[in-house]
Amino acid sequence: METAGVMSEEAMVDWRGRSTSINPSKHGGMRAAGFVLGLQAFEIMAIAAVGNNLITYLINEMHFSLSKSANIVTNFVGTVFLLALLGGYLSDSYLGSFWTMLIFGFVELSGFILLSVQAHLPQLKPPPCNMLSDGEQYCTEAKEMKALIFFVALYLVALGSGCVKPNMIAHGGDQFNQDNPKQSKKLSSYFNAAYFAFSLGELIALTILVWVQTHSGMDVGFGVSAAAMAMGLISLVSGTLYYRNKPPQGSIFTPIAQVFVAAILKRKLQVCSSNRRMLHGSHNKVPNNVILSSDTGSILLHTEKFRFLDRACIEIHDGAHSEESRWRLCTVTQVQQVKILISVVPIFACTIVFNTILAQLQTFSVQQGSAMDTRLTKSFNIPPASLQSIPYIMLIFLVPVYDTFLVPFARKFTGHDSGIAPLQRIGFGLFFVAFSMVSAAIMEKKRRDAAVNLNQKLSIFWITPQFLIFGLSEMFTAVGLIEFFYKQSLKGTKAFLTAMTYCSYSFGFYLSSLLVSMVNKITSSSSNGGWLHENDLNTDRLDLFYWLLAALSFLNFLNYLFWSRWFSKSSCPPSTLKHAAHAEDYPPAYSFNTAKHDVGAVDHNIP
Repeated sequence: METAGVMSEEAMVDWRGRSTSINPSKHGGMRAAGFVLGLQAFEIMAIAAVGNNLITYLINEMHFSLSKSANIVTNFVGTVFLLALLGGYLSDSYLGSFWTMLIFGFVELSGFILLSVQAHLPQLKPPPCNMLSDGEQYCTEAKEMKALIFFVALYLVALGSGCVKPNMIAHGGDQFNQDNPKQSKKLSSYFNAAYFAFSLGELIALTILVWVQTHSGMDVGFGVSAAAMAMGLISLVSGTLYYRNKPPQGSIFTPIAQVFVAAILKRKLQVCSSNRRMLHGSHNKVPNNVILSSDTGSILLHTEKFRFLDRACIEIHDGAHSEESRWRLCTVTQVQQVKILISVVPIFACTIVFNTILAQLQTFSVQQGSAMDTRLTKSFNIPPASLQSIPYIMLIFLVPVYDTFLVPFARKFTGHDSGIAPLQRIGFGLFFVAFSMVSAAIMEKKRRDAAVNLNQKLSIFWITPQFLIFGLSEMFTAVGLIEFFYKQSLKGTKAFLTAMTYCSYSFGFYLSSLLVSMVNKITSSSSNGGWLHENDLNTDRLDLFYWLLAALSFLNFLNYLFWSRWFSKSSCPPSTLKHAAHAEDYPPAYSFNTAKHDVGAVDHNIP
């Protein structure tokens, strides 16, 4: 199991900041989390509708070139996910999840409203012009004040959405007490429900809202996004009286920085075993590798990883009785917190390639669909961009089935509250996603041969398997990653760790752009001038690029197996740690000393 430690329930308060008023029968639970799920569904609905059709607005209304429009969209999406780190930091350190969502939710809403106003008023846009027929030289690009208003509106949306996203998951998860076995199981169901809300919002955005934008105008479409965001904020505020709120803990970076500074300052000290009674502020009757705080009773598993950081909690007794600065002496819990933070980075990194595959489904696979027969009937054609809705159509049916039937069944065999442990769930997804690219490569080869050799167009339905396989893999990886990061024993940093999962999307898209450039550069010496050199798929070799991604995905899966096993080596079941807290007699524990000083280690807890 990947649980790094167990700790006591964090202090929770009601909407007035009173911890004594928290009533388990009134506050928290799935009822309170349901209001947060409402915000999640409406928020993703609003921003997905804008993002999926933004390039059309940039070209047709703002008259930006195709390349510039593509860069604007890419930068916008990347900024949204990178700003999730800011939202997580502000929440954990200063504002708390509820107030962060409320404040930045209104920031996002103001961006949608400003976009709608600009799209509606002709004086805020360049003169009407058809970029396709008239050409760029006859169309006036939006500049100066018109461009400024647009970018202010767009990045208000990015700022708001980026700061809201990680806090929706974190605040919803805070409604469940992990020390309660029944609520711990419900927490796992909440993560599945959160992904269901996400899928539902995406599906509505890709179908209904995009249809509204196409047939009623972008001003109406942006206005509908604003209305959806307003509905989400109403849902959030409606649950105010029922929320369990986690107070901010102060800067989350300061304790981390203190560990590194203290470890560097004491780098010449040596770590060795000694009597547990030399440890300052710790319980003596616990196993060697268990850390138990005398102040809060929190339990954390001590690990041998990154042992150089243990020097930060060496207490030097020089007889002067002077108290060391927090930048020279840290608690054991601080050190373990930093160790866990470093340990989860490889798990996070392994999901970047996964999101690189997602980038292909939103770009090249849509281009594949454009080169195929899109007719559903004689009078109705399927928009290639709507292919992105296929995974979400499947997921809104599959996620409830998974949570209702598969999780209880798997729980009987694994004993895990989630049925399948988060690390295992991530692994399943990373394994399956390679087959999405295998399917894409086979279908592209079949499509290209039919077009070049037989002058025929295959039906667009031939490429649906790659979307279905990816949807299945995303159900495992995306939910597993969020649950994994949330459940790590880092007190006061849940929103920030959740934000890291969103950064994986950003890095995945950036890696996709890098791979395309590298592949073109390396293969440019071939007779065709590169696998992805032309805009014509019948000339390019997209199938070979898909095979490359399939191989990269499989290697990434093997890499993940290594790092997940490495992470799990320092873990033990929560029951082991809970039992340790009540143990009666154990041998000497972990301490520190040097040749020149009488040295002991300080126990600690997650701050």
